[in-house]
Amino acid sequence: MIRRKQALAIAAVIAALSMTAACGGGGDKKDDKADAAESGKGYSGAAEGVINASDAKGGELKLWSPQDVDYLDPQRAYYGFVWDIQRLYVRSLLAYDAKPGKDGTKAVPDLAEALPVVTNDGKTYTLKLKDGVKFEDGTPITSKDVKYGVERVFAQDVLSGGPTYLIDLLDQGQKYPGPYKDTDPDKMGLKSVQTPDDKTIVFNLASANADFSYLLAMPTSSPVQASKDTGATYTNKPLSTGPYKVESFTAGKGATFVRNENWDPKTDPIRKGLPDKVSFTVTTNPDDMDQRLLSGDIDLAIDGTGVQQAAKNKILKDANLKKNADNPFTGYIRYFAFPTTVAPFDNIECRKAVIYAADPKSLQTARGGPTSGDLGANMLPPGVPGSDKSYDPFGLTKGKPQEAKAKEALKACGKPDGFETTIAVRNNKAPEVKTAESLQASLAKVGIKATIDQYDGKLNSSVIGSPENVKKKGYGIIVMGWGADYNSGSGFLQPLVDGSFILPNGNNNYTMINDPEINGLFKTAATKSPEEAAPFYTQINQKVMEKALYLPINFDKALVYHNPRLTNVFFNESFGKIDLATVGIKQ
Repeated sequence: MIRRKQALAIAAVIAALSMTAACGGGGDKKDDKADAAESGKGYSGAAEGVINASDAKGGELKLWSPQDVDYLDPQRAYYGFVWDIQRLYVRSLLAYDAKPGKDGTKAVPDLAEALPVVTNDGKTYTLKLKDGVKFEDGTPITSKDVKYGVERVFAQDVLSGGPTYLIDLLDQGQKYPGPYKDTDPDKMGLKSVQTPDDKTIVFNLASANADFSYLLAMPTSSPVQASKDTGATYTNKPLSTGPYKVESFTAGKGATFVRNENWDPKTDPIRKGLPDKVSFTVTTNPDDMDQRLLSGDIDLAIDGTGVQQAAKNKILKDANLKKNADNPFTGYIRYFAFPTTVAPFDNIECRKAVIYAADPKSLQTARGGPTSGDLGANMLPPGVPGSDKSYDPFGLTKGKPQEAKAKEALKACGKPDGFETTIAVRNNKAPEVKTAESLQASLAKVGIKATIDQYDGKLNSSVIGSPENVKKKGYGIIVMGWGADYNSGSGFLQPLVDGSFILPNGNNNYTMINDPEINGLFKTAATKSPEEAAPFYTQINQKVMEKALYLPINFDKALVYHNPRLTNVFFNESFGKIDLATVGIKQ
């Protein structure tokens, strides 16, 4: 998820990855774990278990971020930190359990009574809704509301931005246009989803897919009342199904969430709903945010990218601050993508020239040093089935630029004296801007002149997410981050490299790769168990790297600080972030 974005973000979304395998790092990892085990808290303690367990209610949870939400609309949101925020007000058929460790990667019943019954050789999923689940206005949630929410995903002309897995699996040639163009009088025209009664919903997939339960745990599978849907403006005040509801939202400023009196905790074993109020504030000054965080004025920087360098230095030198900090692997990769629609990046040798010219150690330093993550080697992060951290086809983990190889590649691509290009980077992500500047300096040494274009980060979907705009602007290099949408090679790689995922807006396949062999490997892997599918994702990762479409910067980690007054603090491995479903405030 930036998602994908995370921003994502992923993700994003995003992002049920093995943090245990990669969190911490460096020579003090063993001591950090011992500290956490002995006291139940301490440096990286929340990456190992629950900190300050409590059921106390009350208070205001204060969340800040230098990044605005992409959307509050559950069918459009794709930033990883927004999926975490949506744990407060969005319920779906299934959801990730609110537990640390591997338990947090499991999809468990949320609005559904039980896990789906799978029949028809893996192509039919049937679920029943719990009794007593309601929208914030007191209206009972029905299977038709869930179906309508799923149908909204198909309306990409109105509701672009979110993941589109459901379209690929449920359309089956119908070319369903979404509910706004649905000729069915009840707007229930999607044939592959059936609602035989108000409690039962049946999904008929185009082909067997072992990952479908993960999709039912995404916000895209949450219910929406057709009568309350306002289309593109629904994001301003989506109807809640969780313990909180949206009281107010202002783009670029923030949001306020207050208790939803029609949420019944007896139907919800996942969320605790402890604070009386949750506020979300967008800031343009990350350093000021960090100062407020360390002084206790706010509770958490929710975007999940960690504190800035000044605060990082302060935390690591102060034992009292450090015990409230964590340095987990986030499940994200930070990377540069090379759109093949922008010359000269339609030539693999020109792409290789950029990869070889880059200074990996400088890029890591630009993101904040070793605490920002391990040097990137490929495009499948540790913890995802099929990953291989040792696979390093371009020798990036050696940490040095390879200028001789870069110049050879320039000759091979017909640009011996270099070329000019543009690097697109979000203006509200200081580490991303710094990595763009690092790459710019390295490229200059081999004759490649790169101009940096800083765009408004909140316009991500329409700037770099529009292939037409990317080509028009001449964005030859795009800086981005991505986390898995769910714990599978498809959940990480498919939006990035499957040609069927290319979209006119909200696109994440920035390189525009549409390789039939890679697309076919995804289809084959989807029919396999996670263990059987892993080798297919290994192959996909290798084929993508062989095409030199990406320059991975690092397997991301973040130094995250939380206010010591917070209770039930732990990192959910499905998000790579502190789980907001259970967080409370010490009274």
